[in-house]
Amino acid sequence: MIDIFNHFMPKAYLDRLGTLIAGHVVLTAFPRLKTLWDVDARLALLDEFDGLQQVLSLANPPLELIAPPERTPELARMANDALAELCRKHADRFPAFVAALPMNNIDATLAEIDRAVKDLGARGVQLFTNVAGKPLSAPEFRPIFRRMAAHDLPVWVHPMRGPNFPDYASEQTSEAEIWFSFGWPYETSACVTRLIYSRLFDELPDLKIITHHMGGMIPYFAGKINLGFRQIFFGMPERNPAAEDAGLKKPAMDYFKMLYADTALNGAIAPTRCGHAFFGTSSMPARCSSCRRGPRRRHRHENADHQGQAARRRDGSLCRHPGPDAGRRHHRHHGNLGRQRHHAPARA
Repeated sequence: MIDIFNHFMPKAYLDRLGTLIAGHVVLTAFPRLKTLWDVDARLALLDEFDGLQQVLSLANPPLELIAPPERTPELARMANDALAELCRKHADRFPAFVAALPMNNIDATLAEIDRAVKDLGARGVQLFTNVAGKPLSAPEFRPIFRRMAAHDLPVWVHPMRGPNFPDYASEQTSEAEIWFSFGWPYETSACVTRLIYSRLFDELPDLKIITHHMGGMIPYFAGKINLGFRQIFFGMPERNPAAEDAGLKKPAMDYFKMLYADTALNGAIAPTRCGHAFFGTSSMPARCSSCRRGPRRRHRHENADHQGQAARRRDGSLCRHPGPDAGRRHHRHHGNLGRQRHHAPARA
């Protein structure tokens, strides 16, 4: 079995961080977890699992949060050289690594991609969901994706969000570690959505992106992707105004299905108490615009799709109101979709 998304920080690199970001939480937290930086401790851990191998990636923080653009290229070379050496020495345990990049220096990033792939044998690169607050979908980062498509190697995407991302607009910092527990899945979801709506996959249809933590929120909110807010009120089941405005060539969900994901979910079988989860449809009792019948006058439209597709009244005319039993169909449809996602962990 191969663990494709795990983290390691070579000891020499960790020591170097002490001279660059004195007082950073990494310098007090990481030494407490020996398997994160001590190769012998990591190998001993792997020995507990028969045949387990790991593809190594550098543990955070991202390089652009450590040093200015003139210094991050040297840090990237140091980290990648160390990871490559570990793979050479322990090829039976670490068959490959993915390269760290100095994302605040695009020219150096492109050069390091080529060096890591051609000289060190890197099998991909790791990007974080934002670059010092800038989205990966910004035009300045597009050459990186083009270079990885040219190498025909994947991009590993790791969430990056700290307590400086407040939970509410009126606040300055996140509380109760929400930035980590729930902020990271949101970061991943927001990042890849912005990449998709920037038409990245239309330009680079063969690009491979591996998302951490099963793609964040994506598998569990697929219905919201298929039926967006503007689509509910201003579009049609087959028309998504947001996707049309972005100029996407295909339905949005088709692009999300192009993503890869790992199984690092940190979930639980029963996260809520038995009896404390109830049926709900998120359906609003709106007036049917075609037949002018409101929620007080229940009327059944047979053959109605859960997304409000055309249904026929008894008189044979068409109505696009979903009808009173649409919630049950909606629940069944998205419940099945969720289970399909769960049983196909190779894709987000």
